[in-house]
Parts: sequence; C-alpha cells; structure tokens
Amino acid sequence: MQPIFVLVHSPSVGPSTWRPVAERLTAAGHQVRVPSLLDVGEGAPPFWPRAVSAVRDDLRHVPADRPVTLVVHSNAGLFLPAIRSGLDHLVTGSIFVDAALPARTGPTPVAPPELLEFLRPLAVNGRLPRWTDWWDEEDVAPMFSDPAMRKTVVEEQPTLPLSYYEQHIPVPDGWDDHPCSYLLFGPPYDDLAAEAGARGWRVAHLPGAHLHQIADPAGTARHLVELATTT
Repeated sequence: MQPIFVLVHSPSVGPSTWRPVAERLTAAGHQVRVPSLLDVGEGAPPFWPRAVSAVRDDLRHVPADRPVTLVVHSNAGLFLPAIRSGLDHLVTGSIFVDAALPARTGPTPVAPPELLEFLRPLAVNGRLPRWTDWWDEEDVAPMFSDPAMRKTVVEEQPTLPLSYYEQHIPVPDGWDDHPCSYLLFGPPYDDLAAEAGARGWRVAHLPGAHLHQIADPAGTARHLVELATTT
C-alpha cells in the first residue's frame, strides 16, 4: 500500500510553504496531507505536544492501517520523533528537508544558545516578530521568486513566543529505527546533511535557498518520491 505523504511545515512559517509541492505530488497520483501547525505557539508551554496533536488530528480520518511518510522542513525536524511516537499510523519513512536534526537520544533544544542570544532582544512582551522580519531584505528576497507567493507566506506566519524557542523536545529512544533520509537545499544546512549521512541516511541535494520547495515544487516533489521509494 502506497504511503501517504504528510508534509509538516516549520511552526515558524505556515502550511502554504508545502502546498505547491502537495499539488505536484497529488497530480502525480500520490495522497498528501498538509497539517497546519499555526496554533502551536498559542497558550502556555510546553508547545511540542500541540505539534504532535496537529498532525495526529489531521490524520484522524485516514484509516489507521494506511502507512505514512513524514516529511519535515526546517524547525519541524526537531518534532519528528515526538510526532512519530504520537501517531497510530505506521511511519514507513521520514524525510528531513533542509531541516534541523533531533538528537539521537535525549531532549533536543529548539534553539542553540547563539540563536537565543539573537532572538531575546527582538521579543516584545515575550513575543517575537514574524520569522521573515528577523532578517534583512537581502536575506529574505532570494527565497521568493514570486511576489504573490511571498505575500501569502509572509502574511500567514505566526508570531511565536520566545519561550517556544527556549523549549526542549523529548526524543523517544529508537525513534530512527526506520528508513530516514535528508534533502538538502543549501547552507547553513549542509553540516546537518553531513550529519545525516554520518548516521547512515541517504542524502540528496537540490540546490536552492531555504524555502526552495516553493521555488521548485516539481523538483522537490520528484526528490521526495525518489527518497520515499528508496529508503
């Protein structure tokens, strides 16, 4: 039975970052789900259980015997072990796309100390600006070739609390006992792709900026299918 692709966006952005790829996969005959994690940062911590619940709830009408392939982008990579352990569905493969890697075991911090040092002055009443507002225009513009898509992605972004980035996410033992792979777009995630390779995962490279899946959804979809069928 062909697994369903579950495309999980970073809580720092929104589901529109995966929808162009979802359209390409659907057109190619695959079943796809794009759960929304936009509400993960609402309320008090801990926040990670809301990411698990968002994916689980999105799959509630999918038969439990239908396998899934989890595809996580960017910061969502840290949630994959918890998401997998919280699902009733069999996860037959996990694909990290320009994504952060969870620890092999033990809690994983969402942000390293140097990022927290950068973020703390940006917070107002404990809440951060939208992710694209953290950076200079020269850093943001290359990620968007289509002004309409940029408007959609930017306006959809949540304003997360600083405490979201201060959390640690639990990592169940043996979470990577199934086929895992990594799709790299480019720096600074090349070191993480190398780490994935060191873990014995298959690694592919589709050169581009961090949101390359919206710039080249067809190429991204092709790589996901290839990684899903060869893991």
